[in-house]
Amino acid sequence: MAEPPGDFCTDEGCAGDVVVEKYLAESKESASHVQLACRGPHCAFPVDGNELGVWNAGDPSRQLLVLSGHHQPITAVAFGNTADPLLICSASQDYVIKWSLDECREKVLQGSPPRGTIVGTLLGKVLYLRLSPDDRVAAVCAGNKVFMLDVETQSTLAELEGHQGPVTAAEFCSWQAHVIISVSEDRSFKVWDHRLGSLIYSSSVLAAPPLLSLFIDERSQQLVTGSAAGQLWIFSMVEGHHYRRVTHVDLRKTGESFFTRRVGSHLCSLLGDSQPPSASELEQGASTEVALPVLSLAPCDLSLILHPECASCLSPENTSCLWIGSSAGLFVFNLANFEFEAVLHYRDFRNLSIQVAGSCAMTNEAGSDKAFCVLASLFGNQIAVLEVSVSALGRAWQRPAPARPLSVLPSSCVLSTSPLYFRIIEEKSTKPVRQKQSAARGAVQDQPLVFHSRVRSSGYTAAPHATMFSPKTNIKNDCERSAKCRSSHRCKERPSQSPLPTQLSRRRAVAPAAVRCIQFSADGRRLACGLANHLSLVFDADLTGTPAVFSGHDGAVSAVSWSHDGKWLLSASQDGTLRVWSVRRTELALCLGSSFTTQQPQVYNLFATMAIGDGIRLWDLRTLRCERRFEGHPSRCYPCGMAFSPCGRYVACGAEDRHVRAAVGPRPTGRSHGCALGGESVLRFSTGRCLETRTAVVF
Repeated sequence: MAEPPGDFCTDEGCAGDVVVEKYLAESKESASHVQLACRGPHCAFPVDGNELGVWNAGDPSRQLLVLSGHHQPITAVAFGNTADPLLICSASQDYVIKWSLDECREKVLQGSPPRGTIVGTLLGKVLYLRLSPDDRVAAVCAGNKVFMLDVETQSTLAELEGHQGPVTAAEFCSWQAHVIISVSEDRSFKVWDHRLGSLIYSSSVLAAPPLLSLFIDERSQQLVTGSAAGQLWIFSMVEGHHYRRVTHVDLRKTGESFFTRRVGSHLCSLLGDSQPPSASELEQGASTEVALPVLSLAPCDLSLILHPECASCLSPENTSCLWIGSSAGLFVFNLANFEFEAVLHYRDFRNLSIQVAGSCAMTNEAGSDKAFCVLASLFGNQIAVLEVSVSALGRAWQRPAPARPLSVLPSSCVLSTSPLYFRIIEEKSTKPVRQKQSAARGAVQDQPLVFHSRVRSSGYTAAPHATMFSPKTNIKNDCERSAKCRSSHRCKERPSQSPLPTQLSRRRAVAPAAVRCIQFSADGRRLACGLANHLSLVFDADLTGTPAVFSGHDGAVSAVSWSHDGKWLLSASQDGTLRVWSVRRTELALCLGSSFTTQQPQVYNLFATMAIGDGIRLWDLRTLRCERRFEGHPSRCYPCGMAFSPCGRYVACGAEDRHVRAAVGPRPTGRSHGCALGGESVLRFSTGRCLETRTAVVF
């Protein structure tokens, strides 16, 4: 396998500053398939089966805190969501216990054993545990049920029944406090009102493998669930979307595509290979010997992964990104374009003790460069805590910067067989003037004041002569001369078979600013130029005389155009206006402002494409990649049109179901439908036409 780019792996083990193994523990029993927990620098995992271990990765000097109270092996651990006090819950077949971390540390310092509070008893084998945003309610997934327990009163609030298999994960909705979502081995997810104990929505069977993990993204209002076969399903939770599926992602295929795009070009640039790696070599490097089950999902800060110039253009609503924990490694997944931003394979780091994980938990605080991950070995009894530098991981997978263009003078002439070859016209060179002659001409000699050899008399003594009414005798010559002058301004017809001009006829410096655009009038008598100093000039075609000046723009003139009759001149400028000028009076006749030219400069780096069966993709010229993908409109057989709105926030597209959909970015103004980040449509217009009719929308 070709090594990943950047400072990844060395002969000694871990490379650079990407990942460091901070802690390694040996347990008497395996912690594989046990829910682990991370919160900030704190990591929690079972020790020797029925004891709970809490280790602070931010302060390694502190000893491992061991909490005893369970009689059966611990199967699930979860941290609370409030920082003061920081709670942690552990569950087994006998008890569900709540611990206050600060109180437990004080008890240990005092020499007394720490004690927790029993929240629930004899609920069965607990596979997953989660606390509500206010830490008052605990959702305990045991068997086919979800038990809602009151943490303060230690009572059961509700029992949510309806799954046909063991419930593997459950998450609270942060913007809807009464909503909780659960996934199960029956390959479906259900939405509950846990206060009323009623079912709100039940999905169909998604696939054959069981669902293992669940994540709810508040920014994009999307639901993400992962299966044991490395599949991701993303659903929209926006009000009115009815949990519509946004997309389906195969981690293995996405990883192969990621390696093909990033590793192939990067290895060639680093190693200087004349040929890129073959497709089989890249697939071998992207694939792993183990499966890619989605063991856990956690939020990630995308601004730390991307290049600073690209990250500065993103708003906080556009930085939704996920950590995907799997048996083979960690993946950074972008919820906007459904692609990987970075990959970390455990086996690429020789000093990591765990190469294949059976359980995984990650945490990445917003704005923090350090991400912590706790792993439990799939085949052994080891538990490891890793510290990952998010920015270093992002730099390792960044594409190489495009090389600067080079200009090299040729060492020989162009071959005669080349299409660029043409014969140079040899011009007759004039003989150089002798230095003596030039010196003689440049010298000034003494001469009389009148500069003539003979001086004519002033004629004071002669009688005056007067000639009156002398007839014109050169009328014919004057007529010929005037006709010749008039004909000189007429356009000369050029034979169609004549060769192209090769000599410069006339050259004139118009201004100290650059000429941005140029246009001849329809009759060919005048020439209009747009300058970078906000002016427009109109010359005669032969570049003689004083040009007419048109001033009024506040930016460089980017385009000029004549009317058919030559009386009007249209100019477009970078100030966002179009101006119509009267050529005869050199004054402004009409001024228009364009809504398309009032966008931010970063907007013009984006463009959209649409393909049959692949939805709409939004591309960025700065990163040379797809930044967002929109789905949800059927386009399987016939090409459909799309258009940007003048404000630049909406994209409208046609579909085969006789509807037009408008997709938007985050937080649209003046819309009550909410956010549709990640490819959901918020507007749906019916055309009432047959399926073969192409649909379009005009803004």
